[in-house]
Amino acid sequence: MHASITTTPAIPRWWAYACLALSMSLVGSYVALSKPLVLVFPVFLLAWLRFGIGGIAMWRWLRKPAEEPPFSPRTRRLLFLESFLGNFLFSICMLFGVSLTTAVAAGVVMAAIPAVVAILSRIFLKERIGRRTTATIACAALGIGLFSLQKPDVGLAGSQELTFLGLGYSVWGNMLVFAAVVCEASYVVIGKKLTEGLGPKRISAIINLWGFALVTPFGLWAAWHFDFTAVSGGIWGLLVFYGLAASMWTVWLWMTGLRTVPASRAGVFTVMLPVSAAAIGVLFMGERLTPLQMLAFGIALLGLILATLPARQSTKR
Repeated sequence: MHASITTTPAIPRWWAYACLALSMSLVGSYVALSKPLVLVFPVFLLAWLRFGIGGIAMWRWLRKPAEEPPFSPRTRRLLFLESFLGNFLFSICMLFGVSLTTAVAAGVVMAAIPAVVAILSRIFLKERIGRRTTATIACAALGIGLFSLQKPDVGLAGSQELTFLGLGYSVWGNMLVFAAVVCEASYVVIGKKLTEGLGPKRISAIINLWGFALVTPFGLWAAWHFDFTAVSGGIWGLLVFYGLAASMWTVWLWMTGLRTVPASRAGVFTVMLPVSAAAIGVLFMGERLTPLQMLAFGIALLGLILATLPARQSTKR
C-alpha cells in the first residue's frame, strides 16, 4: 500500500497561487531564452548541461528526510514518469521545437496547456470537465488554428524555405512544442500524486537526477564533438540561469504550490507560460506579434480567463 505523509507544513492558498504563477513565468522565460542557447549548443548537450547544473545546485536535496516513508513501487514509477515526461521529453521536444519556430509561436501553442491538463485530469484523476472547461478547450484550439494560418516568420534562421515530409520546418516546430505541452500537462497530473507523500525539494532533486541519467548518453556524445572554448561568457551566464530555472526553481515552486492547489486549478496558472514566453520574444529577441497572431493569442487567453473565473454555486440539478 502506498504511504502518504505530509513532510512539509501547509502554506496559505494565496502563497501557493503565487508559487504556481512564478513557476510558470520562469518556464515561459527560459522557453524563450533557450532560443539563443540552441543556436550555440546541440539540443542534447544543452539538456545534459541543464540537468548537470541543477544536480549540483540540488545535491543536498537528495537526502531522505527521517519522516519520509520508504518508496513504494508505485512512487518509483511515478518519479520516473515525472522525469521522463516532464523533464526529458519536455526538454527535448521544447528545445527542438523552439529551434524550428519562434518564441511567440511557441507561446501561442503553449496556451493549450490548461486544456490538456483538464483532459488528463479527467482521465487519470477522474475530475469532471464542465462547460467552462469545454469553452477553454475550444478557445485554445481556435487560437492555435488561427495561428497556424500565419506564414512562417522570416527570422527563422533560414529554415522557413525548408520542408520535411511535405511540411515546413515551422510546422514541425509547432508540433514538437505541442508534444511538449502534453508532457507538461502530464507533469502537472503526476506531480499532484507525488506531492501526497514527498516534499517539493525531494521531488525536484530526484526527477532532475533521473533526467540527467536519461540524457547522459546523448549528452556525452554531443560533448565529444563540441568546441566549448568558442562559447562566450554571456552564453555561459544564460546557460547557468537556464539550468537553475528549468531544473531547480520552477520545479520547487510548482511542487510547493501543487501541495495545496488541486491539479485542475493549478493547470490554469500555466497561462503565465505563454504570456511570459511571448513577452520575452517581443521585448528582448526582436520578434513581432502580427495582427493574426494577436487575435489568436487573445482568443487563447480568453479561454484561460474563463477557466480562472470562480465557479458559481448552483442549487439546481
